[in-house]
Amino acid sequence: MSRKKGKAQRRVKDWRQQYAAGEEVEDIASAPQKHSPRAIKLPPWRLASYHVKLEDLPKAEGMVVGLFPGGVIVRGDRQDLLCGIAKTFRAPEGFSALAVGDVVTVAMTGTAPAEGSDADKDRADGMILSRRLRRTALSRPQPRSGKHRDEYGAGFPEKVIAANMDVLLIVASTRQPTFRQNLIDRFLIIAERGDLKPVLAVNKTDLAAPDEQVIADCRALGLEVFPCSAVTGEGLPVLGAALAGKASVLAGPSGTGKSTLINALVPGARAVTRGIRMRDERGRHTTSAAAVYNLPQGGILVDTPGVRELGMGMKAAELPWYYPEFEPLAGQCKFRDCTHTHEPDCAVVAAVQAGGLPPRRYQSYLRILQTLEGA
Repeated sequence: MSRKKGKAQRRVKDWRQQYAAGEEVEDIASAPQKHSPRAIKLPPWRLASYHVKLEDLPKAEGMVVGLFPGGVIVRGDRQDLLCGIAKTFRAPEGFSALAVGDVVTVAMTGTAPAEGSDADKDRADGMILSRRLRRTALSRPQPRSGKHRDEYGAGFPEKVIAANMDVLLIVASTRQPTFRQNLIDRFLIIAERGDLKPVLAVNKTDLAAPDEQVIADCRALGLEVFPCSAVTGEGLPVLGAALAGKASVLAGPSGTGKSTLINALVPGARAVTRGIRMRDERGRHTTSAAAVYNLPQGGILVDTPGVRELGMGMKAAELPWYYPEFEPLAGQCKFRDCTHTHEPDCAVVAAVQAGGLPPRRYQSYLRILQTLEGA
């Protein structure tokens, strides 16, 4: 029979030497244990501010520009603040806690290192008390399996990777890699779900001219399209003017030149760039942490690694809602729940066959539909 919790006999080290010194074995075993201070792993700034009431400290507002285990970087009026998260912090119900772009309230703890000392990596300039409600949210589904998935935790169905953005700047390329209409349509759906305005930059026009029919199809959807070259500067002034004064977040596959485009739009940005793999002409991912850049004409440009893994946490029945050109025809289909794939007397399929709808757009719909639940 197992011993009760907490009743196991303590193992005594060096009992022979202690017994030889005149101590009884029973006294040695029953002596209270001393816990090593190494078991306490609180950083110094938490110990220094433990006795302080955060509500009594000066407050400041700022935008989250970076997250790391145990802390957040908040951009204030004058500098970036390294902040912890107060135990009283509670995110609004049903939303993930913090993301790049969140506007937060910080209690300024003022625990900066003393003069003449080296910068302390564990110091905290403040503690986050709360955040504002988000205007928009760029998100992706949480993983369904793997070591980062809590099987028993409530969690959230989607993880927000950028908040309060105005524009989703989708970056595609004419070549290396080639233009992918299916991927553009995915980003359009994600932008609409997050209440962001999509803008398409077709980069690398120095390598090849963009397909005019593809550009026309995109513009027919109401999408602003800017052919440009981050190398030669072609089209960048017009693109920069469209982003001026707005908060924009980059999206697009690796290799389309997002980092090069950042360096062209933001002087002195120094975003890391890498070439494509020549064996398959696919890009190599370079962004490892979120970065926020100030545009010369005002506004910000956010590059975050989470965007390359964007997925759509939606069911197949919801997909037709994000194809506005289907809406006028859906009421003419024979079945109310028509999927516009195999059903008889489908007005959408008839319009595609008659040339009333772009075939590229419909084929993209079919490919996305196959990847969704319930398809």
